[in-house]
Amino acid sequence: MRRKFEAVAIGVSTGGVHALQTLLGRLPADFPLPILIVQHMRADAGSGLAQLLDECCALCVKEADEQDEILPGKAYLAPPNYHLLVEREGFLSLSADPHVSFARPSVDVLFESAAEVFGPQLIGIVLTGANFDGSLGLKAIKQKGGIAIVQDPEDAEARQMPQAAIAATEVDHILALNGIAALLQKLAPRRAAMARGTRETG
Repeated sequence: MRRKFEAVAIGVSTGGVHALQTLLGRLPADFPLPILIVQHMRADAGSGLAQLLDECCALCVKEADEQDEILPGKAYLAPPNYHLLVEREGFLSLSADPHVSFARPSVDVLFESAAEVFGPQLIGIVLTGANFDGSLGLKAIKQKGGIAIVQDPEDAEARQMPQAAIAATEVDHILALNGIAALLQKLAPRRAAMARGTRETG
């Protein structure tokens, strides 16, 4: 029986703007799963990245707010200087707790909280980056039965984060960005079954 996935969690650092533009840009507007994203950025960075991604992608991309409801077909980007967490009630929360893996927002924090809520219905993805954030979080996703996907280090602008993730846990797929986008569309539930969350619903 085909597994029904409920969410995608993405972690990325150095080279992330191009990686996210490439990956999200290859997903259709009616992609049926919510996508939760941590991109490492400076504490004083504005909300320009979310706006840039929203303008260049068919998906609706927004900067996450406290108590945002997690809706299918929307991408939520962690705001600068806040950890992004998933609550069991199906909402997002933001935290100003100390840095984890030298980062806030931290990929590990998002991945670990998402793994607790979504368990085997979670797809975790580590993309390009120059540190090791996300490796422990991806391991947590695997331990809860989720799927682990890592960008091929040869395809990444910065190899350290993908390499650390591969070393930390058994990874299901190691792919270039184009391959990750194609795989996500195969893993996602049929779009016809999803009635909300597309750009048309706002």
